[in-house]
Amino acid sequence: MEQKGVTIWFTGLSGAGKTTISQQVEIKLREKGYKLEVLDGDIVRTNLTKGLGFSKEDRDENIRRIGFVSNLLTRNGVIVIVSAISPYRAIREEVREKIGNFVEVFVNAPLSVCEGRDVKGLYKKARSGEIKLFTGISDPYEPPTNPEIECRTDLEELEESVNKVLQSLEKLGYLSQPVAV
Repeated sequence: MEQKGVTIWFTGLSGAGKTTISQQVEIKLREKGYKLEVLDGDIVRTNLTKGLGFSKEDRDENIRRIGFVSNLLTRNGVIVIVSAISPYRAIREEVREKIGNFVEVFVNAPLSVCEGRDVKGLYKKARSGEIKLFTGISDPYEPPTNPEIECRTDLEELEESVNKVLQSLEKLGYLSQPVAV
């Protein structure tokens, strides 16, 4: 199967559902034999971008590095699934321009919903001041102005969000065979 490379970039607040949706998209694509790589923000931070902090400059550098790897893979026919908060619009646009085949997925849930899902207790620590520069609390999140896909995880079931992503990839010509259920 000939495959077109693309970066599927999941962005949104911590707890919005980026990793959950991207993992299901990964499973569906692998079942159909697509060649892909996953770059999850948490895993990348412990390997590729170790040593970077959470200042705006460090966050931008983190996204640039993820974007660099994504671009290499994409241009070699790999589907790249990126799941990273990536809070700043300008750096996401910079990465989009460099990669070209780029699909932005805004995983959107209200802050209150994300806080309610906070299994790691990060929002609680941010609210108490224990964590500084936390996206959505003491540091901004700039939502995409025109994402290819928006998943409203407070209003949609997981399967609905996953199918929305897969159907959009099909319509955009990145999938050679139907995957959505």
